Amino acid sequence: MIIVDSQVHIWANDSPTRPWPASGTRGRTSTPHRPTGFTQQDLLKEMDGAGVRGAVIVPPSWEGDYNDLALDAARSHPNRFVVFGRMDPEAQDGKASLASWKPRGLTGIRLLFTRHSPWIKEGEHYWLWEAAAHHGIPISFFPIGDYLPLIGQIARSHPDLRVSIDHLACNHGMDAKAFENIDSLLALARFPNVAVKASAVPCYSSEQYPYSGLHDSLHRVVDSFGPKRVFWGSDLTRLPCSYIQCVTLFTEELPWLGGSDLDWIMGRAICEWLRWPIVTPADDKNLQ
Repeated sequence: MIIVDSQVHIWANDSPTRPWPASGTRGRTSTPHRPTGFTQQDLLKEMDGAGVRGAVIVPPSWEGDYNDLALDAARSHPNRFVVFGRMDPEAQDGKASLASWKPRGLTGIRLLFTRHSPWIKEGEHYWLWEAAAHHGIPISFFPIGDYLPLIGQIARSHPDLRVSIDHLACNHGMDAKAFENIDSLLALARFPNVAVKASAVPCYSSEQYPYSGLHDSLHRVVDSFGPKRVFWGSDLTRLPCSYIQCVTLFTEELPWLGGSDLDWIMGRAICEWLRWPIVTPADDKNLQ
């Protein structure tokens, strides 16, 4: 089975030569998951230890709109990493920058919803959706909250735009509260261009591994979206458990999930969604 993580972060420490933005700027937080930087070498070591073959790197919010470290990792290890980059949709060159997005090595865009986001006002007709669809650039959204109906409107109006929803649309609460938006999430399964990341799941449970209280919600999501539109992921640097346990939660602890469905969720689906050539065991010698 090919295991591909749909969301991880790497970052460098705040410094005068590469400063972080002030806390609260465009919804950002200045609090990193860990007190020191987390490099591509740190990530590769964790991935190799857990049997994770590839990962989607998402530059973290506390750094601002830097994509440089993620791009360097993807260029150094193209069989291991792709990048969902950060952008400022309000920048004057925002629309023009999308034409060079993929040539620069960026696979997709990751956007944060905040109450001040311009696309809240413009809704399904915001310029970015059509532009991203035109250039074949998928978009990943977080946080979700009350914005799931808007995502449905975007998906309906732009059927060529691939949209994924981070962290099962969970809120920042625990257990049932984390999944209070699940009915609105499942309603989006009718749009074939919407997928969901089953990422950071252990972060939303007050229980110990294997977090049995969340299994039914996971089952509902897989039943609704199907295994080809559900992507396992970790959000590794904030996990309350080991990386291996985040893997085995899906591969060993869900009796209703197995066979080809498990293969899709653990890696094949995200690779096909992103049109990223799947790395097979025969390609081990090419992994760097």
